[in-house]
Amino acid sequence: MPISQGDLVRRVELLDSVENSGLSWFWATDQHGRMIYLSQNAQSRLGLGDEGVIGKHLTEIFQSDDAENAEGDGGRPLAYYLGARNSIVKLPVKVAASAENLILEIAGKPQFDAQHNFCGYRGSAKDITKIHESQRDAKRLAQYDALTGLANRHRMNKQLDSSLNKYRSDKRACALMMLDLDRFKQVNDTLGHPAGDELLKQVSGRLGQIFGNKGEIGRLGGDEFLIMLPDVDDRGELGELGARVIQMIAQPYSINGLRAIIGVSLGIAIAPYDGLNAEELVKAADLALYAAKGGGRGQYRFYSRELQEGAKLRRQLEEDLRDALIKDELVMHYQPIVKASDYKLSGFEALIRWEHPERGFVSPEIFIACAEDIGMIGQIGEWALHKVCEQASQWPIELRVAVNVSPTQFTSSDFVQVVQRALQKSGLAPDRLELEITESVFAGDDDLTRTIFTELKNLGVRLALDDFGTGYSSLSYLRNAPFDKIKIDQSFVRGSTEEGNNNSAIISAIVSLADALGMETVAEGTETKDELALVKKRGASHVQGYIFSQPISHEEALERLAKGQLIYEPRGPEKYRADRKSVLRKIGLIHDDHRYIVTLRNISKTGARIEGLLDVPVGTEVVLDLGDGQLAVATVRRSRKHVQGVEFEPPLISNGADGLCTRHRVSPYELEAAGRPLAALPHDAFGVLQESGLKRMPSIPRFAEMEFEPT
Repeated sequence: MPISQGDLVRRVELLDSVENSGLSWFWATDQHGRMIYLSQNAQSRLGLGDEGVIGKHLTEIFQSDDAENAEGDGGRPLAYYLGARNSIVKLPVKVAASAENLILEIAGKPQFDAQHNFCGYRGSAKDITKIHESQRDAKRLAQYDALTGLANRHRMNKQLDSSLNKYRSDKRACALMMLDLDRFKQVNDTLGHPAGDELLKQVSGRLGQIFGNKGEIGRLGGDEFLIMLPDVDDRGELGELGARVIQMIAQPYSINGLRAIIGVSLGIAIAPYDGLNAEELVKAADLALYAAKGGGRGQYRFYSRELQEGAKLRRQLEEDLRDALIKDELVMHYQPIVKASDYKLSGFEALIRWEHPERGFVSPEIFIACAEDIGMIGQIGEWALHKVCEQASQWPIELRVAVNVSPTQFTSSDFVQVVQRALQKSGLAPDRLELEITESVFAGDDDLTRTIFTELKNLGVRLALDDFGTGYSSLSYLRNAPFDKIKIDQSFVRGSTEEGNNNSAIISAIVSLADALGMETVAEGTETKDELALVKKRGASHVQGYIFSQPISHEEALERLAKGQLIYEPRGPEKYRADRKSVLRKIGLIHDDHRYIVTLRNISKTGARIEGLLDVPVGTEVVLDLGDGQLAVATVRRSRKHVQGVEFEPPLISNGADGLCTRHRVSPYELEAAGRPLAALPHDAFGVLQESGLKRMPSIPRFAEMEFEPT
């Protein structure tokens, strides 16, 4: 039955009402994709006139939201539908010509005439800007940390997983840094959780300043952060970044008028060297972080396979430390502090030592960090204070003794009473006890800190500011706290005589400041005669270091004092040189077309001593295979019979602790090219390349290889 004129009018009125209501608009194109119609109400809403619409191609007006597709929605672009002449259903598009950030949802069907010729599209559109923004905000909340605005754990895992999959196919590297804040709990406990939240915001801001757009920064929760750095595998560059993070995070924070100081530990892993997928790489970075914290905190550490065994050892040490006090395994040793003017003994610094019944000597940096983690630092600190006061009271000469105090111990509610009880029980004169305190004790309640200082001075004990100048020194400490002494950190003394080193000027500045305030100064870590001459010339009043004596047992100290041996003669190397680490292990040495096995005796950043080849000429260029894919180019500078001294080019770098490593390693992608399945780096990476034939060595050696038992 034909439609009456009245029905046509009602249909047109209905369409007009829909268009005018804004619930939906209509659009149409010709067979070339050019717009031939768009509802007037839509044009008004979009700020477009006929001249901006009619005759323009549909894709010039509506554009696919590529950002949405990049987030993983999987939608096809508008041009795809038009090219394939497919129906369009609920496709989000941006209005290209609009000044506003408008999002429409369009639908459309291709039209054909009786001969099946394509005539264009007829479709509808509606404004979903508010809905889209709401969905986008919800999606953002699901992927970003509400407190800091950084990516959250979910997004970081997703990004890392997808990135590593892509990088594997593109043969690219990706570094991962895992961060954990040190002493954050102390700030939370002393200043409150709102202050802790503000601190986390400021930390995230500093991380943003350091890394900028180099990578993605995420907060995993609590005080843990993760940083993904694409296309970085240079461990020298990563070490510099890690050191910069440690330095910047350690700078003081101002929170509601209060001062807070924290630190940070970092673990670094690199794909594909240390792991191929997100799970492997995160585990590797986590192990490196665990090692950095176990090594004394405020450090970075690169992942290596040995860390897995180290993590097991650390957990066992934590268990053993609980019994160490009961089993009387902890002892106090004493390092002399001498006057710079005449090298006469001024006093001792008490240093705690742990001789493990099975593992032998355990570094204080390791077990003190363990004690902090398991909540034993206060108990061990109290034991040490009592033991030192008891032993010092037995000395035949009245000398001062310095005891290190941890920030946790210092801010405990009964610290002053603990000091008082130790003095009373031992009978030691209060002015003979010197408490060495680091600047981190100022990270908290200023009123409480001042009260503790006042009460300690009322007891009559002396106070020394330890590790001065190592990152966040402030004159306000010296103005407000009644210190008797400033200890110049050994990092300023070590290497201060090297050309172009600014440490000597820093030492002068610290000494001048202390003199003006009537305080003594101690130059810690003095080991060589040129360093001793420098710190004396710069005016330090006291000196401490291996050039006079290592820490000695209480029995040795008693014997020396009983004999009246109060003058210490400096004994040590004439000049400072880069630290050499004594080692004893087999390594590979490659020369020309042959690989030898030699013994590595010691190693530093600039060179090494090797044994095992006879009469190697000076000037011979070699490559040392240090394992784990580390190849160090070197030149023989000294040679005598079966012993050679080699110089590295380029120098090795710090692994963040007391070890050294190369900047670059053999790439797992090289091993893959040699026919091996892609996997994390094996220990004998160079050997794998040899076996593959890619770097096969002929069997004719130039030098005689000497077999001997290393001693």
